[in-house]
Amino acid sequence: MSLATLPVLCPQAFCDNNLPDYLRPSDVLALAVHFVIGSFDNAIGRIEFMNVHIVTGGAGFIAVTLIGRLLDRGDRVLAVDDLSRGRREHLAAYEGRNGFGFAQVDCTDCDALVSATRAFGAADHVWHLAANSDIPAGVADAKVDLQQTFMTTFATLEAMRILAIPVMHFASSSAIYGDLGDRRIAEDSGPISPISNYGAMKLASEAQISAAVEAWLERADIFRFPNVVGVPATHGVILDFVRKLKATPTVLPVLGDGTQRKPYLHVSELVDAMLYIAQTAQGRRNLFNIGPDDIGVTVRSIAEMVRDRVSPTAELEFGQGNRGWVGDVPRFSYSIDQLAQLGWRPALDSAGAISRATDEIAHQEA
Repeated sequence: MSLATLPVLCPQAFCDNNLPDYLRPSDVLALAVHFVIGSFDNAIGRIEFMNVHIVTGGAGFIAVTLIGRLLDRGDRVLAVDDLSRGRREHLAAYEGRNGFGFAQVDCTDCDALVSATRAFGAADHVWHLAANSDIPAGVADAKVDLQQTFMTTFATLEAMRILAIPVMHFASSSAIYGDLGDRRIAEDSGPISPISNYGAMKLASEAQISAAVEAWLERADIFRFPNVVGVPATHGVILDFVRKLKATPTVLPVLGDGTQRKPYLHVSELVDAMLYIAQTAQGRRNLFNIGPDDIGVTVRSIAEMVRDRVSPTAELEFGQGNRGWVGDVPRFSYSIDQLAQLGWRPALDSAGAISRATDEIAHQEA
């Protein structure tokens, strides 16, 4: 823990040995040095408490990268996940690490969320990433997204209200916009008409968060994700193609005709953007598209990249139509002008993100 993350203490607390239990010996030594050299009051007077974060969906793909970044800067993190889609082994690198905790919790259960958080300690931020990640499953059964995408948000907000946690960072989605064709989508584009249950429940979650900001929540950051790629991959087009080629190296079946075109962002850059917005944006309700500054890449291009990496002699077999499944938005691209004005742009374009993720996922599945 750096000096900047040590807690606010008064000199009497130090002298009476009345220090927080989570301080490590090195932290106490740092405080003692400042006290002995006569700078205790100045040093301690401007030190703030470390941040404490709850990450729902904490064993999922994006959460794993986010948690590592939060721990690396000296914060404490409690990952909560029901492990229905997330995997505990994704968090193995953090087990036993100072400041990290895990609780297996159904994020639709407000009481369980409250109990787990109280056991870990008072929190400042919730990063709400828990949601259904299988859009076709949500189309087949609307209750999947009602429970896993919306009710997780409702219960998490209620737990935050009970615990007086002031800030939510929410993982929303491009799916809330619906099918706007070839228009470059900005945050105020519309009409907003989701065409999947997943998109509808993400939009309902945004509305519930907005109401909470009006009533009691101090701040909410809403991140509208593009398609995100990288490891540990649990779903998505690249993982699907890699596994198909592992099973049948001579042929790669592709859902749809391959003309579907979408923007892709590497998970490392997504987390960069999330943290940047959290630290830089000034409003009480901040809404940002996060994505690359391009029109995306086609499914045909992705299939070719994966084929060339995994099984170069495989034939591509395309389906019919420009949708991979019911509720699939065949083409979209983001305007990220608002995020660029805030001061952040990605280093990789969509093709670069796909290329990097293809190598990573091929190695993961080897």
